[in-house]
Amino acid sequence: MNLVGIGYDVHRLVEGRPLVLGGVTIPHSHGLEGHSDADVLAHAIADAILGAIGERDIGHHFPNTDESIRGISSMEILRRTTSILSQRGARLVNIDSTLISEAPKIGPHLEEMRSHLSEALGLPSKRIGIKATTNEMMGFLGRREGIAAMAVVSVEVTES
Repeated sequence: MNLVGIGYDVHRLVEGRPLVLGGVTIPHSHGLEGHSDADVLAHAIADAILGAIGERDIGHHFPNTDESIRGISSMEILRRTTSILSQRGARLVNIDSTLISEAPKIGPHLEEMRSHLSEALGLPSKRIGIKATTNEMMGFLGRREGIAAMAVVSVEVTES
């Protein structure tokens, strides 16, 4: 049986933090604020995976009140999420995702992001789609106040 999950995440851009997207640190004047490394792409994917198997969101599994995971790499969040998926008798089939940001340019980093995500998820990079778009200068994303990501995943369940 195949199941589908959808995820969305957004974080505010702030000074003094590195910008991490898809496991890649991208040179930029601002980074994303959060309890972890605030990688919105990884968080949207994690939420989509959890949703596909009927689990609660990453805020439940990785709460911002847990000091033991402060600063955790979102690649580690994906590894742990994939472990939950495996425990539920399921495996990832593919991912389609979109980053929404006015700046910086995402295109030059897409292949490296796919590689990092592939390693963390145990999924061939050819099954990981990442697109980038702007918000056409509208709203808080258009004003460069944050970055958002959306993801859809397909999982195959081997047990009912």
